[in-house]
Amino acid sequence: MKANYIITGRNVPVTTARLPLDTRNKLLALSMFKNRTKSEIIIESLELYYAREESGMDSYTLGESVFGRYGSGDSDRATTYKQRIKEKTLAKLNSY
Repeated sequence: MKANYIITGRNVPVTTARLPLDTRNKLLALSMFKNRTKSEIIIESLELYYAREESGMDSYTLGESVFGRYGSGDSDRATTYKQRIKEKTLAKLNSY
């Protein structure tokens, strides 16, 4: 996933963070290995973190857009599912 950002001129706000020494060393090593700036790596990491947090929404919120989209036309499917399972099981047993 490539970070989508534009750095222009001198009007870029600067944010600083104190990193533990081992984290700083890992960031420097990764920066050199990937031939990218530390800022690029931090920005991409934050974007991945935000995407993961957004996907951590509850199941209702995630599925809300598809609820009711593929209806069967039967209005009582939620209340009669046990009966339908019994019928299918019996049909399977009687087919032998």
